[in-house]
Amino acid sequence: MNVLAFGIGTLTNPSKLESTFKSVLHSKISSNTISSYIGYLEDAFVIEEAQRYDVKGGYIGSLKYYFEDVGLRNARLGFRQVEESRIMENVVYNELRARGYSVDVGVFEKRVREEGRDVRKQLEVDFVANRGSDRVYIQSALEMGTPEKAAQEKASLLGINDSFKKVVLVRDVVKPLRDERGVVTISVFDFLLDENSLAGI
Repeated sequence: MNVLAFGIGTLTNPSKLESTFKSVLHSKISSNTISSYIGYLEDAFVIEEAQRYDVKGGYIGSLKYYFEDVGLRNARLGFRQVEESRIMENVVYNELRARGYSVDVGVFEKRVREEGRDVRKQLEVDFVANRGSDRVYIQSALEMGTPEKAAQEKASLLGINDSFKKVVLVRDVVKPLRDERGVVTISVFDFLLDENSLAGI
């Protein structure tokens, strides 16, 4: 539970956790046992699993785990490692689930030119939220204080070639802003306080 609490918002799976236990604690706990324990935590509504989804189709092996109650997660860790960006990501995930969305972690490959060579890069979208025929791609960004940071956060959204909504949530209090490429930036506070915030963009 501590490992999952420290690693909210990071990709993992029972096999990776087994390797961590072996290398750090010299434990012989198996991935099957870890998977069972994770299942118990899910059944107790302590954590929830988000699968990694290739935007072009199909699920990929790694997962992310989010705590259903961020306060319990923080208390479990003695209020250490209270990273705002990870907590904000967890809160956004919980809110999307409460609104009835099924939520996956999006990923896709993109070919880019680096140093005269074609290179495949994997870009990640924090959330692919689906509810019926409605789909929204969401990046959770604590702040986008510089043009470089804004470009970095929007890069994965702009690489998706479909017409579904693309949103960046930021901690700053900002007016909703749609850029020339159709990506909407809104405050996480506006998102949380208005359950129809995604419908109106």
